[in-house]
Amino acid sequence: MAKDSHSLRTLLSTLNHQPPTNTYLKFLYKTEGCDSIWMDLHPENSHSARISGVEENRGVQNRMPVGYSTAITGRHHPDPIRVGVIGVGNMGQHHTRVLSMLKDVELVGVADVNVERGLDTASKYRVRFFEDYRDLLALVDAVCIAVPTRLHYPVGMACLQAGVHVLIEKPIAASISEAELLVNAAADYQRILQVGHIERFNPAFQEFSKVLKTEEVLALEARRMSPYSNRANDVSVVLDLMIHDIDLMLDLVNASVVKLTASGSRASDSGYLDYVTATLGFSNGVVATLISSKVTHRKLRSIVAHCKNSLTEADFLNNEILIHRQTTANYITDYGQVLYRQDGLIEKVYTSNIEPLHAELEHFVSCVRGGNQPSVGGEQALKALRLASLIEQMALDGKAWNLAETESVISHQLSVIS
Repeated sequence: MAKDSHSLRTLLSTLNHQPPTNTYLKFLYKTEGCDSIWMDLHPENSHSARISGVEENRGVQNRMPVGYSTAITGRHHPDPIRVGVIGVGNMGQHHTRVLSMLKDVELVGVADVNVERGLDTASKYRVRFFEDYRDLLALVDAVCIAVPTRLHYPVGMACLQAGVHVLIEKPIAASISEAELLVNAAADYQRILQVGHIERFNPAFQEFSKVLKTEEVLALEARRMSPYSNRANDVSVVLDLMIHDIDLMLDLVNASVVKLTASGSRASDSGYLDYVTATLGFSNGVVATLISSKVTHRKLRSIVAHCKNSLTEADFLNNEILIHRQTTANYITDYGQVLYRQDGLIEKVYTSNIEPLHAELEHFVSCVRGGNQPSVGGEQALKALRLASLIEQMALDGKAWNLAETESVISHQLSVIS
């Protein structure tokens, strides 16, 4: 057949002027820079061709999107966002699964130092595998990074420097200095940097946040507990679990932290804290208590808001919100006899069933396509990391800190959070 892109356009133009047919046609088109392109003509729409498979061998500049529909009638379809996943362990597997289902997204490939795991994942989703993630970068617009925390900075920086948009799992980095460098690099290279504080996209949290906007909040309690596992054993429970609730508290209260106490304990010889409780005092008077554990024999994910006129509970595992209100009402007969007394009222808030990771990745892709800043960008993640680092330090030292009483390095760090 034709042997260059001009001939391909001529072929498609010719097909556009052919009468409808009930025959299903498939052409194998050979062209320079590609091994093969399959074009399917469907009988129900003979005026469109679908390029359904491309294997490239000349680099990103000559690539064609796989599975991208081009209507010959001139109708415009946006190019799919080309995304790769770096690290296909526990969380990376979920990223790969969801990305493979997203509309207008082309999952290009996965990268992992574990060759067997990487090949299995690539085979499952019919994408390419890269042992060295840097070989993936020229082929994608964006990446999801789900590597161990200590690697967040070097991998994230390499991706930003390559001009690739980045979604990186929480915490943003292993240290505040590394996080600051990533945030600055994203600004310098004008790339999207989103951090995987996934609970922001939990429909239960989003509805919970709406409810609290109509209430006078006095205090908040967050519990995030899990049985022990080998997952994320390179960081403390503060950076693994509590940092989720730290981010949520900062978003809900939207005030400066002026007081902090924390304590914790270890259940293993890893050197990291496995159980931590922290109390935050905010400048607007709200008090927040956070408890996180890696060694509890039951999984819990909840936030309770003590409000002036209600008690509101959000269960993130069961996607449920309950509002308790104290009311007293006697129901009596016409003769004055009390039939029963109502001592309280429980309201149930309905939420959507969307998977939080699905919502998070859709938001990321939308930001990449539209150039908008993500709702949980590098700056927000940096604030959460700063506060998490202080809580971890307090829990290790066993000391309390009060802004009104102490002028120290800690007070300076905490003022930066706000």
